[in-house]
Amino acid sequence: MRFLFLLFLLIIASCSNKKKLEKSINTVHKTKNLIATLDTIRWTEQTPISLRDSLINIYGAESKEADLYQKEYRKNHKINIIKIKRILDTYGWPKNELIGNQGNMTIANVLQHADQETREHYIPLMKQAVLDKKLEPRYLVRAKDRIATDKGHLQIYGGQMKYYPKTKSFNVWPVFNPINLDKRRAKIGLEPITEFLKNRFDFEWNLEEQIKRSEEFEKERLLNK
Repeated sequence: MRFLFLLFLLIIASCSNKKKLEKSINTVHKTKNLIATLDTIRWTEQTPISLRDSLINIYGAESKEADLYQKEYRKNHKINIIKIKRILDTYGWPKNELIGNQGNMTIANVLQHADQETREHYIPLMKQAVLDKKLEPRYLVRAKDRIATDKGHLQIYGGQMKYYPKTKSFNVWPVFNPINLDKRRAKIGLEPITEFLKNRFDFEWNLEEQIKRSEEFEKERLLNK
């Protein structure tokens, strides 16, 4: 009788260990698939953008050469945003240990390129991801600035640029209280705006010019309310 009891315990333990092993293997498999999916998304999303931006520097923002890669990017993005939604709706915001900084950046970038309704839908999830240390705050504030510019409001942190057909040049979308912009950026760990714009866009920040632009923008916005 005792022998049968011990045999029963061994069988239970064996089944339990087998289930744990299977669960572990499935987790590794899902993680590898997730990382591979995000790598593909990053490559198909960012490659045409990089090529487009390079051609803009050579031929201009309205050139046929740049537009060719803009169209490719848009085509790829339609597929990528579906994949990103599926990931977020299935897993929530994945842990940084699973997908790394690169994976997090890929999700944030694709959401940044999405339509306004999609970005606003996932803002609460991004906020929670920041609180849970899964996502760097800079991705959240960038998304919030993008939403503000799309609504025709002043941006808060200064990361959004816009192409102005009238001058055929890029400039910073007007910023709320430009004088204290660097203080706001420093509070969330962002570099000074001069450094950011130079490194990211090779753009020279002129405080006096931006103060004037923001004041004119706000006056016009209030008149058109």
